[in-house]
Order: sequence, then structure tokens, then C-alpha cells
Amino acid sequence: MTLLLNDPHAFADEALAGFAAAHPDRVRLVHGGVVRATETPAGQVTVVLGGGTGHYPAFAGWVGPGFAHGAACGNIFASPSASQICSVVRAAHRGGGVVLSFGNYAGDVLHFGQAARQLRTEGLDVRIVRVTDDIASGPADDPGVRRGIAGDLPVMKVLGAAAEAGYSLDDVERVGTKANDATRSFGLAFSGCTLPGADHPLFTVPGGRMAVGLGIHGEPGIEERALPSADAVADLLVDGVLAEAKTAAAAAGGSDRVAVLLNGLGATKYEELYVVYRRVAERLKAEGLAVVAPETGEQVTSLGMAGLSLTLTFLDDELHGLWTAPADTPAFRRGTVEPRPLRTDDLTRTSLAPPVTPGSAASAQSAVLAAEALCTVRDTVIAHEARLGDIDAVAGDGDHGIGMRRGADAAAQAAAQAVALGAGAGTTLARAGAAWSEKAGGTSGALWGAALTTLGSVLGDTERADGRRLTAGVRAAVAAVCDLGGARPGDKTLIDAAVPFADHLEQALPRVGFRAAWSEAADVATQAAEATARITARRGRARTHGDRSLGTPDPGALSFALVVSALGEAFRTQPPSPSSPSTPSTKEASRS
Repeated sequence: MTLLLNDPHAFADEALAGFAAAHPDRVRLVHGGVVRATETPAGQVTVVLGGGTGHYPAFAGWVGPGFAHGAACGNIFASPSASQICSVVRAAHRGGGVVLSFGNYAGDVLHFGQAARQLRTEGLDVRIVRVTDDIASGPADDPGVRRGIAGDLPVMKVLGAAAEAGYSLDDVERVGTKANDATRSFGLAFSGCTLPGADHPLFTVPGGRMAVGLGIHGEPGIEERALPSADAVADLLVDGVLAEAKTAAAAAGGSDRVAVLLNGLGATKYEELYVVYRRVAERLKAEGLAVVAPETGEQVTSLGMAGLSLTLTFLDDELHGLWTAPADTPAFRRGTVEPRPLRTDDLTRTSLAPPVTPGSAASAQSAVLAAEALCTVRDTVIAHEARLGDIDAVAGDGDHGIGMRRGADAAAQAAAQAVALGAGAGTTLARAGAAWSEKAGGTSGALWGAALTTLGSVLGDTERADGRRLTAGVRAAVAAVCDLGGARPGDKTLIDAAVPFADHLEQALPRVGFRAAWSEAADVATQAAEATARITARRGRARTHGDRSLGTPDPGALSFALVVSALGEAFRTQPPSPSSPSTPSTKEASRS
């Protein structure tokens, strides 16, 4: 359990600030993460890593010469937002192109993908290398669905070493992909972890038992077994990883050399790890494998989870050289790196938002209503935060309520600030979407951020947001969520409630008008969300746990239904805004 904290909601930001203050000669704090404090040669490929807070030393602890140029850091177990990733890249980039690398989780895929698209519009050549090493999270014949766990270390180390060696962008991407293909991991847990400020762990393991095939975000394992001896634990890990040795070795030309990481998850003592590694080393030698520069210790943690994982990366000559190359970071040091001068440039400009251009009078009035609606969203999410978290913990990591509250609160604040500057509805919602995405992180942060931004693009900054425009905006927002996340009805996601909501809103609008159509559509969304309890998850983290999610509604679908239902109630009762007597009320807009 995390005991030393102030405001739990500020834990990630305060931890990152303290990390930067503790290593001023190694990293510099920027909006969204950290970058190297030392100079990087012009033209070198930039490697930026990222993921949620709670995994230290991954990812900020790996920033430095021979490893990463920067790390984008999200909230606890939540992806950094696209805007945070872009900020870190802009601060780290030296003209040689960019490789983004992260574990294969839905939120990270969405946010890093958004960031890559944005950076490409700015003229940067951006590549992506996802880590997919966890054998417990997907079948051997479909490794692309597997999540990234402790295999992050060898894959990302190879990327950084290749950039340091002067590889081209194409070749850095190539060797990173090769390292990922040659890497396999398998993990066990003996207890769950507790989010800062929470009073219970995300999952529990009975005494004398262990969870097999855990993730690193508090997800429970795929099965439980009796806790055996340390040697038996080592054998289980080795047997699990070596079950795919032939395929992994083939990616490295059939090599019999392996990089080894026996990784602690946060609460397992180093002495225990060494007892296990003793047997791991014996087993690998007996299998005829030559171990190269092994690592035993905490590299990819999960807050205070008790547990460990084993990672093997098969090495050809090229990967061998990159794995053993020098590196100098706060948490990973190897060999000797020549001292480099400190950066002296100003990094604050990378996080500045563009100025607000005032909207028309009609659109500014609609922006006021949008800001009021986002306050309703915020209050609704706060009221249901604990329930949403508990539902998410059944087959996920339990952070959906926290993420939704963070996102909704940030969106409401951003909208109020935009309204104060005279923004139209489009700009107000775009700023709210960016704030939601940034503060919430994770899958829901990316999807809600994209939905608000798309809604704003339809409403624009020049015309009043009447019922027809709002309905068209909702349809476009739901389509954007489908395109970005790749989910479809029946996958047990937010989409299962959002699509029928948009469908019914469009169908009912001509018949009953916007206000009544919204209420009807909200009822349809609620029924659809409740029906997801009968669906086995096919996407997201819950997918890994198969039928475990049966009997429980999808938290994303449920939160969507709660939000649109609360807005429907507000549309029925909200009077004209007292602060803007000339502003058309929501009721008036509904009759358009």
C-alpha cells in the first residue's frame, strides 16, 4: 500500500516533480514528462518512451545517454495524453526523426497513435514500436494482441542504444521490432497492489496461493495455483517462457544467447529474487542457453505488488551489441558514457497552448451552455466514481472511475477558462477534449477527448448549436470513437451504449424534438449498457480474462449511459443561464 502521499490525485505529478528534482544532472521536467538534461547530438534519432506512473523505473528512470531521450508519464496506470507525448517529443527532438515505444495497452496505443499523427502534421517522421512480450495475454499465433510487461526494458534499451550508435530512423525501428519479436515474458503475483488513496487492493490473492499470468496494472492473473517453493516458481517461469523459445530464437537468427531479466514488481525483496534467479540460471544453462548481461531487480513495477516476472530476449550479434552497450540513466547504468554538457535552452514553450480566437456571439452563447453541460458531466462522474472503479476492477485495473473523474473535472475547468476568453463552442469543446484526454489518460481519456473534440469541430465557432447540429455532432463524435478505438458493437466497450444512443437520437429528433429525443436515447443507452453484462469482453484489458467479465456491465458503457442520462435530466430542468440573460436556454435550443 502507498502510505506516503498528500493529495492522491496529485500523486503522479508530485512523484515526477520529485524525481526530476532528485536527478537535476540527468533529467529535466517538461510538460507531460522528462527529457535528458544533457545535450544530444544534432541529427540523432530520438527515442521517447512512455506509459503510466506506478511502474518505476519504467519509464522516466530510463532517460539518459544510451537509452531514451525522453519519457511521457501519465497518471497512475494510465497512458500519457497525446498532448503530453507531443510536448516531450518536441523538447527532445534533434532532427533525426522519432521512435515512440510503449507497452501494447489500448490507452497507450490510442494516445501514442494520436500523438504520432499530430507530430507528422508538424513535419516530423515518427515511427512506433509496441512491446508485446507477455505470453499470458494472447495466443502464440497472434502476438500482436499481447500486452507489454517487463520486456519493455530490453526492447527499449535496444532502441536507445541503436539511436546512440547513429543508426538511421529505419534501422532503429527495425532493430526495435526485431528485439520485440525475440522477447518473451511471464509473471506471477502473490498479492495485489493498491492505488494511492484507495482503501483496498485492486485484487487479492489468498494466503498460500499465487496468481499466474498477471499484468502490471493491477490486473489479476489468468488463474490461481498453490504457492510452491522458490525453485518450483523458477521452473514455472522458465518453462512458460521457453515454451515459445523456438519462435523467439528464430527472430534472432536461431541464436542460443539470451538477455535475462528477473523482474520484481515492487514488494518482493531482492534476496527472494536472487533465490529464484539461482534456479533460473541453472535451468537456462541446462537448456544450452548462454546468458548475456543478466539483470535481477525492479525494472517494471506495479506500485506495491508482490510478485515477479521472467523475461528472455534472444540475441543475434547485433542485438547482443546493443543490449550490452553503455547507458547512463537514473535507474539503469552500464559501462562508461562520456560526460556531456547540460542543456541550457528554455523548454517551457513546448507546452504553451495556442491563443483563443473569440467566437461569434451566437457560438459564444452555445459555449456557455457547453461549459454548463460539462459541469453536469463532472458532477455525475464524481457521484459514481467508486461504483465505476469497483466494476472496472472485476476484469480490469479498477481505475475507470478515477480516470473519468480526472478527465471530467479537467474538461469542465478548461471549458470555463475558454468561455471566459470569449471562445466559441468549437474551441471550448476542443480545449475541454484536450484537457480530458490529458488528465484522464488511458483508453477512456483518449476516447472522451476525441469525442469532445469532434463534437466541437462540427459545432464550430460561428453558429448557434441547435438541436440538428448537436445531433450531427454526436453522430460524428461516436464515429470518431469507433475509428480511433477500433471497437464495434458486441465488443463490450463504450461503443455498445454510444452507437444505439446516436442511432436513436437521430431517429427520434424529427418526431419529438431534441430534448425528448435525447431523453429517449439516454434510456436506450442505459438498457444497452446494462445488457453488456451478458457479453464476454473482446477488447481492452478485460479481454485477457475471458468470461470473468460476464455478469458485470462494461464500465465504459455504463459511464456513458450515466453521463447522457444526467444531461437529459439537465436539459429538462435547466433554466436560462443567470450569468448570460441573453443566452438561449437548453430548452430553446432543443426546439430548433
